[in-house]
Amino acid sequence: MSDSHDAHDAHEGPIKTPKQLVWAVIASFVVPILAIILLTNYVALGDKTGAGSKAMEAEAVAKRIAPVGRVEVKDASDVSALKTGEQVYQAACGACHGSGAAGAPKLADAAAWAPRIKTGYDTLLNSALKGKGAMGAQGGGDYADVEIGRAVVYLANQAGAKFAEPQVPAAAGAASAPK
Repeated sequence: MSDSHDAHDAHEGPIKTPKQLVWAVIASFVVPILAIILLTNYVALGDKTGAGSKAMEAEAVAKRIAPVGRVEVKDASDVSALKTGEQVYQAACGACHGSGAAGAPKLADAAAWAPRIKTGYDTLLNSALKGKGAMGAQGGGDYADVEIGRAVVYLANQAGAKFAEPQVPAAAGAASAPK
């Protein structure tokens, strides 16, 4: 009889009583649920930004939600804010007139500028303000007419013209045109 008892024990599992069976069934449901809850909390909680990412910083968020447009009111009588001809050239004109791109006459190229200088300051200023050929109005910038005039004088004088620097107009007057 002991042989049959040993054979019977070899086929039995770790659960020997109904109480152990109940605990095993409860554990088979509770343990995976706890594991899922713990993993979810681990993934969801905490600050998990990408390495080197500053996308969620306050400054980056404020920049993304900033208004697209804004209104700036400039004081027309503030002459200290006006740029010189060279500053306007560097900011707006230099890209094309420095390299001759799109057929623009290069800075200080007297041969290319001579026929344009002969047309006079007013014609050059009008072309610069309204655009000509591939050049957009004001060279694509947003400048006061006096600033564009200064840039025209700067460009033309570099090629041999003797134009006078335009003066800041009176509050109600128009820009003076040097000849």
